[in-house]
Amino acid sequence: MSRSDLPGRGTPDNPPNRYEPLHIELDPDDGDDAFGPAALPTILYRDASRTILAENDSPDVGFRFSLNPYRGCEHGCAYCYARPSHEYLGFSAGLDFERRIMIKENAPELLRQTLLSPRWEPQVVALSGNTDCYQPAERTLRITRSCLEVFVEFLNPVSAITKSALVARDADLFAALARHDAAHVLFSVTSLDPELARRMEPRAARPERRLEAMAALAKAGVPVGVMIGPVVPGLNDAEIPRILEAAAGAGARSASWVLLRLPKPVDALFDDWLAQHYPERRERVLGRIREVRAGRLSDPTFFHRHRGQGEYAEHIAQLFDVSARKYGVDGHLPALSTASFRRPPRAGEQLRLL
Repeated sequence: MSRSDLPGRGTPDNPPNRYEPLHIELDPDDGDDAFGPAALPTILYRDASRTILAENDSPDVGFRFSLNPYRGCEHGCAYCYARPSHEYLGFSAGLDFERRIMIKENAPELLRQTLLSPRWEPQVVALSGNTDCYQPAERTLRITRSCLEVFVEFLNPVSAITKSALVARDADLFAALARHDAAHVLFSVTSLDPELARRMEPRAARPERRLEAMAALAKAGVPVGVMIGPVVPGLNDAEIPRILEAAAGAGARSASWVLLRLPKPVDALFDDWLAQHYPERRERVLGRIREVRAGRLSDPTFFHRHRGQGEYAEHIAQLFDVSARKYGVDGHLPALSTASFRRPPRAGEQLRLL
């Protein structure tokens, strides 16, 4: 098996960690031990974090606190902006990111401690602020579901985003929160083309499965929306009208989009992905990205990083706006409320009062 043929993986490469002085380079002649079946299994590591909510102060992100039960993501999207975060753990942003997954088994307990604290001011918590909380490991570990049970216990509002159909499993918990205006769910849909979706997001749910899950949550009374993320200029931007039409048919009430950005070392990984899967479109796609990124492949500037700039970026924005109005998803999801937040008594506290 060659490096360019790792079934179910977004990239076969493990570029050196920019923060580590040493890097192990396996010999491709080592056969299975290097790049064969032995390199494929996902490895789960226990995360020893003592806090569970990450605080964000970016002015162009709509939440302050997020909860990520997993670090790394098995979905394997080659373009994922979160890949560089794996380097802080001593891993590579390449294959390590999608097969060496850190799991926060004590996330529900840490979350309950946080919400019980009098220092906690009730507010929206985003699920999947960095990596998907419904990636494959969640099917058996159920960490995200256990965290949702805590949110229901406190009626603290939650906004979730995912590429997985597994979220429909927890429709009961999202519905319980939604009855108090305390939940909505966004689905990231990048393409309706099954072949493109399989190549871009090899272990994420198929597009039709995401739409089915969206419809299931909408039927349960949970406000749902679609996010086209990322829009890749020259690759999937022409699909914007079709995606919005399909999402509206599945019950989406709102829609949004985010433009591809390629921080290092994701830029090289995505370049290699294009060369492997779409060599005939590589130069056009990279050229379009540079066109909307002021000549670069990434622009971290607040308020520009999500939308880009220039004539082609304006074309994408106009296509999205016109299509969103046409299919009735140009509004906003209902505002999430903290009015029902409650803090259950700690164990033994009621007895002391008596």
